[in-house]
Amino acid sequence: MDHLDGNVLAGPSTDLFAFDPTTTQCQCQSCADIATLGQAMVYGQPMGFVARCRKCDNILIVIVERAGQKSFNMRGLRWLRIADHARNDRISAED
Repeated sequence: MDHLDGNVLAGPSTDLFAFDPTTTQCQCQSCADIATLGQAMVYGQPMGFVARCRKCDNILIVIVERAGQKSFNMRGLRWLRIADHARNDRISAED
């Protein structure tokens, strides 16, 4: 089965996150690889998406859509790091 890149998760994730999740860094629970979510290998299913680690193929995130609801399972991640864009903008302006 062919995979898509993790950027396809931007659409279904907007209900949960108030930012673009594909730019966040995350660490795989299985192999400890650190990458942006946009670098994950994503497989589309009729009811949702499965995002897998680019290095070890571990399942990182499962998004299931049905009956007007979305379920997110992120147990394949050790952590998800969200950049503080406002803070980064202030630091850049001071340089």
